[in-house]
Amino acid sequence: MKAIIQRVAKASVTVGEEQISSIGRGLCVLLGISVEDTQKDMEYMVRKILNLRLFEDENGKHWCKSVMDKQYEILFISQFTLQCVLKGNKPDFHLAMGAEQSETFYTSFLQHVRKAYSPELVKDGKFGAFMQVHIQNDGPVTIELESPTGLSDPRQLTKLEKQQQRKEKTRTKAPSEYTKEKSSSRSKDDPSASSGADGDVSSEREP
Repeated sequence: MKAIIQRVAKASVTVGEEQISSIGRGLCVLLGISVEDTQKDMEYMVRKILNLRLFEDENGKHWCKSVMDKQYEILFISQFTLQCVLKGNKPDFHLAMGAEQSETFYTSFLQHVRKAYSPELVKDGKFGAFMQVHIQNDGPVTIELESPTGLSDPRQLTKLEKQQQRKEKTRTKAPSEYTKEKSSSRSKDDPSASSGADGDVSSEREP
């Protein structure tokens, strides 16, 4: 799942000439559901959205309070275009979950949010409709959030997790033959040098 989360002063949704939802201060969340999304993705996104600390506390300190802490409203908008993949200049949406299945998934998502938060503070648009979404971004503050779908599959790890894995591999990687030869040579030249001293010193200097 992908979400664009905006801190807003107010937001509303209009279908045709009718305004169907509106909120005051809080969050407007554009939500895109992918073909691979599961219950775990749903639970992750609900937890993160409700607990993101995007608001100030009573002393004006920023990034201290969540939408739940402040008891603000949330407006959810289903937006399959977040699952876009470009083919040249043409958007392709094959990664988005199909309309019928995603509507069921989206309805279940909203139920989970309302169960975890105050139902009267959770609003949404009209699934599948052509909507006009009016957002007055407060800040501006915009957060991009993506659920960690299929973490057991390396191909689906997030970029950050892949980078972390590479770092861990680099730290634990055995010394190269060149390093071993260099260390051995230095030990011969300096009788007082103990075996493996180079490795010990370098590890001590790491921050």
